[in-house]
Amino acid sequence: MGNQNFGIDSDMLSYVAEEIKRTHATGVEIAVVVGGGNIFRGVKATSFGMERTSADHMGMLATVINSLALQDALEKTGIQTRVQSAISMHQVAEPYILRRALRHLEKRRVVIFAAGTGNPYFTTDTAAVLRAQEIHAQVLLKATKVDGLYDADPVIHPEATFIETISYMQVLEKQLKIMDMTAISLAMDNCLPLVVFNLKKAGNIIDVVYGERVGTLINHEGGPLARQR
Repeated sequence: MGNQNFGIDSDMLSYVAEEIKRTHATGVEIAVVVGGGNIFRGVKATSFGMERTSADHMGMLATVINSLALQDALEKTGIQTRVQSAISMHQVAEPYILRRALRHLEKRRVVIFAAGTGNPYFTTDTAAVLRAQEIHAQVLLKATKVDGLYDADPVIHPEATFIETISYMQVLEKQLKIMDMTAISLAMDNCLPLVVFNLKKAGNIIDVVYGERVGTLINHEGGPLARQR
């Protein structure tokens, strides 16, 4: 969405593709889960009377549109990419098949997981944690518009305190809304470290790969992420 109120900002799309390309060049395997809120947000639609299952399915389709846009932008940079959808639509994307996704990653392709989990009542955050666990990712990066996790919304409360490290349980107890609680619980149950960071700061993704302190780290201890190359 970039700085627009809705839709796809071509400049933002190109920027994200370049950030992923720089990180991909380090040799790490990258999979991406894209949301659809810039086009349609299922939960919001229920507030004006739409049935939740229908609204969530529309939101999943919006993620496919974004995934295809990101695929196009990445391939223009020379990065081979595959979109896998949790909802079957063979003409535009591969079906989600774990072994095929792993093979793509081994072949140095960026895999984009679209359509969430394929089920209503689950957010894109939960889909991201689920896919991260399935492909045995070492870390899940949550891209946001702010520098990380705060004890209050920094847009509404400028005095909010930045949190550098925090445990899953503390996030759950404090009801911090950076990700939905199902996603946090799933990450906690499977010891998947999460890094919440500002996507608009160039170099943040590659800095995480190199073990630099970026954004907020969420893990069991609320301690530092081991540096891995």
